[in-house]
Amino acid sequence: MSGSVKKSRKNLKSQLSQFVGFLFLRIAVYSVIFVLLYFFYDIGSKGYKLITWEFLTQAPRRGMTEGGIFPAIIGTFLVTLITALLAIPLGMAAAIYLNEYARGGRLTRLIRLSIRNLAGVPSIVYGLFGVILFVNMLKLGTSVLSAGLTLGLLTLPWTITASEEALKSVPDSYREGALALGATKWQMIRTNVLPYAIPGMLTGGVLGLARAAGETAPIMFTGAAFFLPYLPRSLKDQFMALPYHLYIMATQHHSIDKGRAIAYGTALVLIIFVVVFNLAAIIIRARLRRKWRH
Repeated sequence: MSGSVKKSRKNLKSQLSQFVGFLFLRIAVYSVIFVLLYFFYDIGSKGYKLITWEFLTQAPRRGMTEGGIFPAIIGTFLVTLITALLAIPLGMAAAIYLNEYARGGRLTRLIRLSIRNLAGVPSIVYGLFGVILFVNMLKLGTSVLSAGLTLGLLTLPWTITASEEALKSVPDSYREGALALGATKWQMIRTNVLPYAIPGMLTGGVLGLARAAGETAPIMFTGAAFFLPYLPRSLKDQFMALPYHLYIMATQHHSIDKGRAIAYGTALVLIIFVVVFNLAAIIIRARLRRKWRH
């Protein structure tokens, strides 16, 4: 009788701990959703009135108190594009080498540790490094190219880490089966590993680009301008960007009340830009998954 009572108490305690654990998880999830929805509501309710055709297609005028943010939209797009062209192919290639070709040892572990540490370095450090390397040493000047390459370096550790984790998630039996049938190492990777790892690799790249698109410190040192009423004519010109424009309008503008109102519209456009970019990446990822797996 005592044994059954102890068992019953143990089951009750287990159920209670499970209930408390799930309750805590639900509270955490709902809290995050609530904060996120409130954030979007606050930005959207104060910024949607400014989203007009003039605001999206014209250059700023009269000290950025009138006109639009078209140069900032184009500048953000160009910098993000350069970042993607550098970080995603190079990051995926580095992850493939580390996971599939590199031998396990101290050097490989040191490289992985360095990559993970670089992912946590503050963005302002990358900005200063970009000034030294791209602006001064390589003589690219304060430009779209310097800013894009700096953001590419910032995004690279994220892309490598996420891509390597996606490669590790592919079962070793897929590799062993291909090699047993006489495939070369690269044939095995291309046909049996990448089709299953590409979605995760692209997801990591997209998350890195989403972070880069909202960074201010790296582009502030390497190419972003306070006010430019025209578009960059080449990759060696300075540019306006949404994050830096948002920072100026919200904190540094000479007419802070007018600037704060425009800042909400800029913030809403930046959020939409990141969301649209992520949706495009999701669509591309889904199509690649269907294509490669068939």
